[in-house]
Amino acid sequence: MPKVAVHNSNGEQVAEIELSSAIFAAPINQPAMHAVVVAYLANQRRGTAATKTRALVRGGGRKPWRQKGTGRARHGSTRSPIWTGGGVTFGPQPRDYTVRVPRKLKKAALKSALTTKYNNNELIILDQLKMAEPKTAEIVKLLDNLKVEGKAIIVTAESAPAVYKSARNIPLVSTGLVNNINTYQVLNGGALVLTRDAVAKLEEVFA
Repeated sequence: MPKVAVHNSNGEQVAEIELSSAIFAAPINQPAMHAVVVAYLANQRRGTAATKTRALVRGGGRKPWRQKGTGRARHGSTRSPIWTGGGVTFGPQPRDYTVRVPRKLKKAALKSALTTKYNNNELIILDQLKMAEPKTAEIVKLLDNLKVEGKAIIVTAESAPAVYKSARNIPLVSTGLVNNINTYQVLNGGALVLTRDAVAKLEEVFA
């Protein structure tokens, strides 16, 4: 079983715990991670892009000029795509970009992502994280004590509004619940800061 140090809010090591091999020492399945990340990004698309075809553009009901005898090219409508102000040919239309991913594939991808974080020494276990009220300075100090630079995602076991409100003003820092984290957040979030309770809950979910 992989072992990792547990730190307090001052950045001091207070214990050492063993992590589940099934989660933090799983085989790296890159195709699964790729498929899940692509599906996640596709599902973020609203699919509301739309253009008007010649049938939707207003006007153009009258033939611009007679068919023959003018010396000009024949035209039947000023709303033709080759006219200024005309419709768009093969333009985007509202559509659904949703991609369905099997549950087992999601689990395999998340395990691979968590294992990658452990292998890259980007996994930090925090003894506990409790805040009575939102204070951004406390989260900044916490990350400094843990020697976290750049991107970071803080994951808690239970909903922590004070933590969320304290971290949302810090660039490149995000928060999440252990039940809701996904492969994209883990891979794109930089340093992964998990509370000890979050680790226990994570192992329960994958048990």
